[in-house]
Parts: sequence; structure tokens; C-alpha cells
Amino acid sequence: MAKTERKRSVATGSKRLPTEVSKAVAAALDKKATDVVVLDLRNTPAFTDCFVLCSGQSQRQVKAIADGVEEALRAAGARPNHVEGYDRAEWVLLDFFSFIVHVFTPQMRTFYSLERLWGDAERIEMTEP
Repeated sequence: MAKTERKRSVATGSKRLPTEVSKAVAAALDKKATDVVVLDLRNTPAFTDCFVLCSGQSQRQVKAIADGVEEALRAAGARPNHVEGYDRAEWVLLDFFSFIVHVFTPQMRTFYSLERLWGDAERIEMTEP
């Protein structure tokens, strides 16, 4: 399937994705996150169902995106089990057990290249509806 055919909006993708993942994506987009991608790991031998990957253009925006995701999910009754990287704000990881949100600066996202490492996962590019 061509890359352009696999793009889904939050509204379309939310039919397939767990509700909490869709809420995390919507919260990230609300904070102007860029390159928002969900890696659906449910058909892989991964330790979680999904990765939400997104980028902020500065450390301040990375923190704002992470805060927005955490706030939106907290309102829905979900709290992260673990948070890493918030102080440095170059790569913030929010672990919600069944999915993990990764918020990167562009440089760190390129360096770690999680999309490449988890190449077996279905890649769902998220855009605003």
C-alpha cells in the first residue's frame, strides 16, 4: 500500500485505534505537534500495543505537548505509569502500559529513528481532521 493511501485523520484513525491513543493524538495535535505518527504494534511481538510519536520544535513545546497529552488522558481517567526525560525535554516518554507516547525534538527523533527500529509495525500518519 502506498504511503499516501495509509494516511488517516484522527477521526478516521480513531475507529481502529484504542480511545486513549486517539485522545493522546488529539492532545498532541492541539499543542501543534508535528509529524504525528502511530505505530500499531498489536501484530508484532512488542511489549505494548502502540507507540505515539510526535515532535515539538523546541524543548518548551516538547514539554507543552507532553503536558497536554497527560492532562487530556488524566481527564479521561488514565495516568502514565512512568514518565522519562521531562527535565531535559529532548525526548519525553509517557508510558500508559498499553501504549507509549514519545515526544521528541526533531534532532532526537532523527537520531533514535524509532520508526526505522519498529519497521514491522503498521505506520499510521495522523493529521487533523
